[in-house]
Amino acid sequence: MKWSNCTKIRLVVVVFVVTIVLGIGSAHGDIIMSEPINVGPLINDSGNVQECDFSSDGLKLYFCGSGGIRVATRESTESDWSERGPVIITGVDPAISPDDLELYFDIWGDWYLRVATRPSKDEPWGNPVKIGPPVGSYDAYTADISADGLSLYFASYERPGGYGEDDIWVATRATINDEWGEPVNLGPNVNSSGSDLCPSISSDGLTLVFNRGPWGGILASTRNSVDDEWSPAVNLNINNPGYFYGPALSPDGSTIYFDASAAWGGYGDDDIWQVTFTPVVDFNGDGNIDTDDLLILIEHWDQEELLCDIAPLPLGDGIVDMKDLEVFIEYWEQENMPEEPEE
Repeated sequence: MKWSNCTKIRLVVVVFVVTIVLGIGSAHGDIIMSEPINVGPLINDSGNVQECDFSSDGLKLYFCGSGGIRVATRESTESDWSERGPVIITGVDPAISPDDLELYFDIWGDWYLRVATRPSKDEPWGNPVKIGPPVGSYDAYTADISADGLSLYFASYERPGGYGEDDIWVATRATINDEWGEPVNLGPNVNSSGSDLCPSISSDGLTLVFNRGPWGGILASTRNSVDDEWSPAVNLNINNPGYFYGPALSPDGSTIYFDASAAWGGYGDDDIWQVTFTPVVDFNGDGNIDTDDLLILIEHWDQEELLCDIAPLPLGDGIVDMKDLEVFIEYWEQENMPEEPEE
């Protein structure tokens, strides 16, 4: 649902008045990125563990390790991963559909995207098939699929109309039962004269993270709506002495998993690592999340002000709006309205 400016302002005022009634107690804001952390030996081993993708609920991790694509599970997004399962498909660069019934992947050496399907989550995967034209008219690899299952993001080297070596493209379909349409290049704000690949799209479709080659870093681009152009990509500046590759954005946008070389240590030649993003909602830095911070957010409403641009993760979208207010209220409730212990 789209909000008019008047509606948004009225909602902010209502929230502010309620806060006052309850009696609860322009600089540069921040979204803090953690130091990289290895996801551990239940996923990583002494060989090469590479590209991954989260299921839509964040409770399954599809990844490439020791002979093909495997799956690990967890009880909740705060839980540790289980030991990885057996190889389910021979391939790399997995991308799982939101209904868990389509698995897109590549095979080293030919760079043509494939898909395996199954009738239900309890049944085995069928034989993979190559994606047909127009996506398969040229090479296509390192794919990711949107949360509604209707947009397929991928990289291509040979496809005409690009800006550099590898470019990121998107194909769409009207329903999950339709064929993919003609791919569209994401444009020069995302693609460069170099190699741009391994896209990962956020659940709301408004944030894209990707690689700029194995050495150029992990970048992110945002847009205000799915009909808008992508903003100029920003390097997240993850500090790594070696190469890293294949970012995967978690469903809530708070975490990026990626494959990093042994230059970082770990368990094998390539391991999966993670960084997490935490918004700073104490805008005035006084140690409290309170009405003073809410006033600062209101003061900068609808402005391009980094102070209160705390959503969506991992880097905000350049404007103070409803997304930022919702995140602020979430953190305000955690501090000022803690859950009562169960009797």
